[in-house]
Amino acid sequence: MEKYELLPQQLMLEGTCKKEDFFEPVPANIEQVTRVHDSNYVAQLSNLDLTKSEIRKIGFPLSKDLVEREFTIAGGTISGSEKALETGIAMNIAGGTHHAFPSHGEAFCLLNDQAIAAQYLIDTNKAKQILILDLDVHQGNGTAAIFKKNTSIYTCSVHGAKNYPFRKEQSDLDIGLEDQTADKDYLEKLKKLLPQLLHQIKPDFIFYLCGVDILGTDKLGRLNLSLEGCRSRDQLVFETCRQRGIPMQCSMGGGYSKDINIIVEAHANTYREAAKLYF
Repeated sequence: MEKYELLPQQLMLEGTCKKEDFFEPVPANIEQVTRVHDSNYVAQLSNLDLTKSEIRKIGFPLSKDLVEREFTIAGGTISGSEKALETGIAMNIAGGTHHAFPSHGEAFCLLNDQAIAAQYLIDTNKAKQILILDLDVHQGNGTAAIFKKNTSIYTCSVHGAKNYPFRKEQSDLDIGLEDQTADKDYLEKLKKLLPQLLHQIKPDFIFYLCGVDILGTDKLGRLNLSLEGCRSRDQLVFETCRQRGIPMQCSMGGGYSKDINIIVEAHANTYREAAKLYF
């Protein structure tokens, strides 16, 4: 997508980030990926051997480049999580592929980057209790399915109740919002939720999926947040977690407004708010 090229350009142009702040990740390896994805599915994906119906479910024409991209995104989120343990935060301009299930992909998601990285931190004893905070407009159904029996990784999804997926999976906590929920109601709910959640779960690491498809301009969303409301969401998350000293990895997730400039501005706001506290 065009936003993946435009976003770093914008951040460097305005001085929020420098060129050396960015890195090109190493792809995740098979062992890391198959800790959350079925080995047969990963083999079929790598060999471009999915059925036509499975490919239709993903929504992209299957290609070697696409599969390599997904492994690289997952590798970036793993590397970002390690970086966050040192600096407090790390960002993946891509990622947020939360519709990837253990044994199939869907809705433009082939491999679940934050799930792979979360399991990696648990496996390597770099974290003991993880919270995946998914604030994309769509429920993180794949993430919920992957960790439904894993008590070390708590999944929370705040999403449009009537948005895709129309058949929801059960996260540890799901909050479905009514159509046209706007800034005030959204931010009030989030302001109440976050302290309660952190007190209850006591995570030592957080994966934050900060999709900007919550905007009222989004073609695939049904909420009605403004650019300022979306920025305030990120500010609230960062300030709450920073105050408690909890490291965080952020994947950008969805954003489908008709005007690419709105998408880039909303994602850039996420970086700007992070920069105020961490950079």
